[in-house]
Amino acid sequence: MSARRDPQGRRRSIVEAAAALITESGVSGLTHRGVAARARVPLGATTYYFATLDDLSTAALEHLAQDTDEALRELAGQIARDRGDPAAVAALLHDYLRQGPRVRADAELYLAGVHRPDLRPLTLRWFEGLVRILAEHTTPRAARALALYVDGAMLHALTHDDPLDPDELAFAVTALMGRAATTDTEL
Repeated sequence: MSARRDPQGRRRSIVEAAAALITESGVSGLTHRGVAARARVPLGATTYYFATLDDLSTAALEHLAQDTDEALRELAGQIARDRGDPAAVAALLHDYLRQGPRVRADAELYLAGVHRPDLRPLTLRWFEGLVRILAEHTTPRAARALALYVDGAMLHALTHDDPLDPDELAFAVTALMGRAATTDTEL
Protein backbone atom coordinates (compact mmCIF):
# COMPACT_ATOMS: atom_id res chain seq x y z
CA MET A 1 0.00 0.00 0.00
CA SER A 2 1.43 3.41 -0.91
CA ALA A 3 2.10 6.00 1.74
CA ARG A 4 -0.65 8.17 0.24
CA ARG A 5 -3.16 5.46 1.06
CA ASP A 6 -1.70 4.96 4.52
CA PRO A 7 -1.51 8.38 6.17
CA GLN A 8 -1.08 6.85 9.64
CA GLY A 9 1.86 4.79 8.36
CA ARG A 10 3.44 7.88 6.81
CA ARG A 11 2.98 9.85 10.02
CA ARG A 12 4.46 6.95 12.02
CA SER A 13 7.46 6.82 9.66
CA ILE A 14 8.03 10.53 10.15
CA VAL A 15 7.81 10.23 13.94
CA GLU A 16 10.17 7.23 14.00
CA ALA A 17 12.65 9.07 11.76
CA ALA A 18 12.51 12.12 14.02
CA ALA A 19 13.03 9.95 17.11
CA ALA A 20 16.06 8.29 15.50
CA LEU A 21 17.54 11.67 14.58
CA ILE A 22 16.97 13.00 18.11
CA THR A 23 18.78 9.96 19.47
CA GLU A 24 21.68 10.55 17.09
CA SER A 25 22.06 14.32 17.19
CA GLY A 26 19.72 15.69 19.83
CA VAL A 27 16.57 17.78 19.62
CA SER A 28 18.63 20.76 18.48
CA GLY A 29 19.73 18.82 15.39
CA LEU A 30 16.17 18.07 14.28
CA THR A 31 15.04 19.58 10.98
CA HIS A 32 12.08 18.92 8.73
CA ARG A 33 14.52 18.32 5.87
CA GLY A 34 16.55 15.78 7.86
CA VAL A 35 13.44 13.94 8.97
CA ALA A 36 12.04 13.87 5.43
CA ALA A 37 15.28 12.38 4.13
CA ARG A 38 15.40 9.80 6.92
CA ALA A 39 11.75 8.83 6.48
CA ARG A 40 12.07 8.87 2.69
CA VAL A 41 9.10 11.15 2.27
CA PRO A 42 8.77 14.49 0.52
CA LEU A 43 9.67 17.50 2.65
CA GLY A 44 6.08 18.70 2.39
CA ALA A 45 4.88 15.56 4.15
CA THR A 46 6.72 16.46 7.35
CA THR A 47 5.23 19.94 7.42
CA TYR A 48 1.80 18.58 6.50
CA TYR A 49 1.73 16.36 9.59
CA PHE A 50 3.80 18.63 11.83
CA ALA A 51 3.56 22.35 11.12
CA THR A 52 6.35 23.25 13.56
CA LEU A 53 9.54 21.61 14.75
CA ASP A 54 8.13 21.77 18.28
CA ASP A 55 5.17 19.65 17.16
CA LEU A 56 7.50 17.20 15.45
CA SER A 57 9.95 17.00 18.34
CA THR A 58 7.11 16.52 20.83
CA ALA A 59 5.71 13.61 18.81
CA ALA A 60 9.18 12.07 18.51
CA LEU A 61 9.87 12.48 22.24
CA GLU A 62 6.50 10.92 23.05
CA HIS A 63 7.54 7.99 20.85
CA LEU A 64 10.83 7.70 22.75
CA ALA A 65 8.93 7.84 26.05
CA GLN A 66 6.76 4.94 24.88
CA ASP A 67 9.97 3.01 24.18
CA THR A 68 11.05 3.85 27.72
CA ASP A 69 7.78 2.48 29.07
CA GLU A 70 8.37 -0.78 27.19
CA ALA A 71 11.95 -0.99 28.47
CA LEU A 72 10.71 -0.47 32.02
CA ARG A 73 8.13 -3.27 31.63
CA GLU A 74 10.86 -5.62 30.45
CA LEU A 75 13.17 -4.52 33.26
CA ALA A 76 10.44 -5.07 35.85
CA GLY A 77 9.88 -8.59 34.59
CA GLN A 78 13.57 -9.42 34.61
CA ILE A 79 14.11 -8.03 38.11
CA ALA A 80 11.06 -9.91 39.39
CA ARG A 81 12.32 -13.17 37.86
CA ASP A 82 15.59 -12.66 39.73
CA ARG A 83 13.67 -11.75 42.91
CA GLY A 84 15.39 -8.38 43.16
CA ASP A 85 18.85 -9.87 43.60
CA PRO A 86 21.24 -6.87 43.67
CA ALA A 87 23.84 -8.66 41.52
CA ALA A 88 21.20 -9.38 38.88
CA VAL A 89 19.92 -5.78 39.06
CA ALA A 90 23.49 -4.56 38.54
CA ALA A 91 23.93 -6.85 35.53
CA LEU A 92 20.68 -5.56 34.01
CA LEU A 93 21.72 -1.96 34.59
CA HIS A 94 25.10 -2.65 33.01
CA ASP A 95 23.33 -4.11 29.96
CA TYR A 96 21.13 -1.01 29.76
CA LEU A 97 24.10 1.35 30.05
CA ARG A 98 25.81 -0.44 27.15
CA GLN A 99 22.89 0.40 24.84
CA GLY A 100 24.20 3.70 23.51
CA PRO A 101 21.15 4.69 21.46
CA ARG A 102 18.74 3.82 24.29
CA VAL A 103 20.82 5.78 26.83
CA ARG A 104 21.07 8.77 24.46
CA ALA A 105 17.31 8.66 23.93
CA ASP A 106 16.70 8.73 27.69
CA ALA A 107 19.18 11.59 28.08
CA GLU A 108 17.40 13.55 25.34
CA LEU A 109 14.13 13.04 27.18
CA TYR A 110 15.73 14.49 30.30
CA LEU A 111 17.11 17.48 28.42
CA ALA A 112 13.77 18.10 26.74
CA GLY A 113 12.14 18.32 30.16
CA VAL A 114 14.77 20.80 31.29
CA HIS A 115 14.17 23.10 28.33
CA ARG A 116 10.42 22.55 27.97
CA PRO A 117 8.59 22.13 31.27
CA ASP A 118 5.50 20.92 29.40
CA LEU A 119 7.50 17.79 28.52
CA ARG A 120 8.53 17.00 32.11
CA PRO A 121 5.95 14.22 32.45
CA LEU A 122 7.73 12.42 29.59
CA THR A 123 11.06 13.11 31.24
CA LEU A 124 10.04 11.67 34.58
CA ARG A 125 8.71 8.38 33.21
CA TRP A 126 12.12 6.67 33.39
CA PHE A 127 13.03 7.83 36.88
CA GLU A 128 9.62 7.35 38.47
CA GLY A 129 9.13 4.01 36.73
CA LEU A 130 12.53 2.79 37.90
CA VAL A 131 11.77 3.85 41.47
CA ARG A 132 8.45 1.96 41.39
CA ILE A 133 10.13 -1.18 40.06
CA LEU A 134 12.99 -1.09 42.56
CA ALA A 135 10.68 -0.30 45.50
CA GLU A 136 9.17 -3.75 45.07
CA HIS A 137 12.55 -5.22 46.04
CA THR A 138 13.92 -2.74 48.56
CA THR A 139 12.67 0.22 50.58
CA PRO A 140 11.21 3.25 48.81
CA ARG A 141 14.11 5.38 50.03
CA ALA A 142 16.70 2.90 48.78
CA ALA A 143 14.85 2.62 45.46
CA ARG A 144 15.01 6.38 45.01
CA ALA A 145 18.70 6.47 45.93
CA LEU A 146 19.44 3.71 43.44
CA ALA A 147 17.47 5.47 40.67
CA LEU A 148 19.47 8.63 41.36
CA TYR A 149 22.65 6.59 41.13
CA VAL A 150 21.52 5.11 37.81
CA ASP A 151 20.94 8.63 36.47
CA GLY A 152 24.54 9.46 37.36
CA ALA A 153 25.77 6.20 35.85
CA MET A 154 23.85 7.10 32.69
CA LEU A 155 25.68 10.43 32.44
CA HIS A 156 28.95 8.64 33.07
CA ALA A 157 28.25 6.19 30.24
CA LEU A 158 27.38 9.05 27.89
CA THR A 159 30.51 11.04 28.62
CA HIS A 160 32.91 8.11 28.81
CA ASP A 161 31.55 6.09 25.87
CA ASP A 162 31.43 3.06 28.15
CA PRO A 163 29.42 2.18 31.25
CA LEU A 164 30.88 1.70 34.68
CA ASP A 165 32.67 -1.56 35.30
CA PRO A 166 30.18 -4.34 36.16
CA ASP A 167 31.89 -4.94 39.51
CA GLU A 168 31.62 -1.26 40.43
CA LEU A 169 27.94 -1.28 39.53
CA ALA A 170 27.37 -4.45 41.53
CA PHE A 171 29.12 -2.94 44.55
CA ALA A 172 27.00 0.23 44.43
CA VAL A 173 23.71 -1.54 43.73
CA THR A 174 24.31 -4.05 46.52
CA ALA A 175 25.23 -1.28 48.95
CA LEU A 176 22.22 0.82 48.04
CA MET A 177 19.70 -2.02 48.00
CA GLY A 178 21.10 -4.33 50.62
CA ARG A 179 22.39 -2.12 53.38
CA ALA A 180 19.59 0.43 53.03
CA ALA A 181 16.97 -2.30 52.92
CA THR A 182 17.99 -3.57 56.33
CA THR A 183 18.34 -0.18 58.04
CA ASP A 184 15.83 2.10 56.34
CA THR A 185 12.46 2.25 57.98
CA GLU A 186 11.17 5.61 56.77
CA LEU A 187 9.66 6.54 53.42
